[in-house]
Amino acid sequence: MTNKTLLLALLALASASSAHAQGKIKVKTKGNVTAPAAKTKMKEGQAAPATQPVAPVAEDWSVKYADLVNAERLRAHLSVLASDEYEGRETGMKGQHMAAAYVATQFKNAGLTGPVTTGSDPYQQHFNVEQVTWADGASLKVGKTSYQWLVDFYGMGDSPFATVTTVTPVFVGYGIEQPGYSDYAGVDVKGKDVLIMLGEPTGDGGKALLSADGAPTKWGNDYRAKAQLAAQKGARTAIFVSFNPNDNFAKLAARMAPYISRPSTVLPTTEKPSRVPSFFVSPAVGMAVLGTKEAAMQAYLAKINATKQPVKPAFKVVPMQIKAERKRTPLDTENALGFIEGTDKKEDIIVISAHHDHLGIQEGKVFNGADDDGSGTSGIIAIAEAFAKAKAEGHGPRRSLLFLSVTGEEKGLFGSEYYSKHPIFPLAQTEADLNVDMIGRTDVEHEGKPDYVYVIGSDKLASQLKVIQEEQNQKYTHLDLDYRFDDPADPNRFYYRSDHYNFAVNKVPVAFFFNGVHADYHKETDEIDKIEFPKMEKRAQLVFHLAWELANRDGRIAVDSNKP
Repeated sequence: MTNKTLLLALLALASASSAHAQGKIKVKTKGNVTAPAAKTKMKEGQAAPATQPVAPVAEDWSVKYADLVNAERLRAHLSVLASDEYEGRETGMKGQHMAAAYVATQFKNAGLTGPVTTGSDPYQQHFNVEQVTWADGASLKVGKTSYQWLVDFYGMGDSPFATVTTVTPVFVGYGIEQPGYSDYAGVDVKGKDVLIMLGEPTGDGGKALLSADGAPTKWGNDYRAKAQLAAQKGARTAIFVSFNPNDNFAKLAARMAPYISRPSTVLPTTEKPSRVPSFFVSPAVGMAVLGTKEAAMQAYLAKINATKQPVKPAFKVVPMQIKAERKRTPLDTENALGFIEGTDKKEDIIVISAHHDHLGIQEGKVFNGADDDGSGTSGIIAIAEAFAKAKAEGHGPRRSLLFLSVTGEEKGLFGSEYYSKHPIFPLAQTEADLNVDMIGRTDVEHEGKPDYVYVIGSDKLASQLKVIQEEQNQKYTHLDLDYRFDDPADPNRFYYRSDHYNFAVNKVPVAFFFNGVHADYHKETDEIDKIEFPKMEKRAQLVFHLAWELANRDGRIAVDSNKP
């Protein structure tokens, strides 16, 4: 630098310093608005204070990586899973194996690790189910009277009655147990067959007597809650009967006949089911077994309604002979799993789940299940890819993440049940399950309304989980969070009908994300051209943000609730 150049530079610097001291130079503020530099009164001879550097605004990594969970990625995965090539993804069939392999491959390609230590593929958890059909020759006899299959009785699920078996059922009234009311009090049903009435105690106008507002409870709406309770009590089977004069058993049996006659899928008998095998008999069969008549039965029901308490029955149970054989064919099936290990809190596990199976091919029609649950499966793949990218770039989660794509949901939540009984990581270390089942459509209730998602079960075990998801939604996605299906009297019983439930029964907090049913639910018309990808994107991003927060926050959510 020449002396002349140096002199000019010194003069320019002196001029700038003088202008700054007089407040003439403007500095930038937030939003690119300029403001005068602050005037500072200085004493003579005092040195000017050093300029303080402006701290950079920390980047919100949750936003950056949530942007990878976008409609383009969701469509790419769903176009494969919901294609005719996958033949409707029926559990244990070619298409379901293809779906599991596809999900596993996406996890591997994204950089997730395979956590399964048995078998040849660390990304797949194999187990057996059985395809079963009812054999010809089913029979039922009470005393000297014989009854006809699919006319007077039928079965659901498995059956221990491969040969003619004499059964003396234990009558347990409505088969209900809750605070203040128990049909099982003082009754041992371990290894026995229980006879259970459908419905629940009712008063004027058919209002339920066991609820605070007269709305039907879970006991009155669905036999499955009673079948599950019977299993917990150790019963071998449950035999259900309705003595409601308004019910028409013959009509119901005729409607159920095509469904019952088709092959179904069950867990092997080596796997203790969450619900007992269930049989349904006509009122005539029920009264024959209880050795009673219509008038006496109605008087018994009236007494329960009047007292709002179980009434010790005076019936003398008559043994029956039953044969209902199941033909069995073993089928291999598999869950697909991908794992991202956390950092300082890696022992805690957040599970993000969906089911990749659907209904297969029926009467020559492919049920592609684009929404149910191709949408959820595509969602968790995209979320897994985003988290894997974050980890690769140095922003991995503090807690570990397990992405769990399960099989057999449509058959009875089999994949999640199997995982809950054979977990890769102890359930005690599993902090929460975020389950994604149908997030690509709009139900009738929300047509023409702001974007929404149903969230089910999020405060039934951990009150904080619901608070956190609302915070994340308010901060990022601004969806209408609809909690109507948290109502224990909900006749749809969605809380019990997807894979989160097998975590909830093991006291793992859950949140189930769901768009509700629509005209194409469980029909061959559930196709990808009806998926609303902008809505699907936003719902999947909410799950991502919630998972991000749960995985990175300091404290673990506490199990502090026990809501029905």
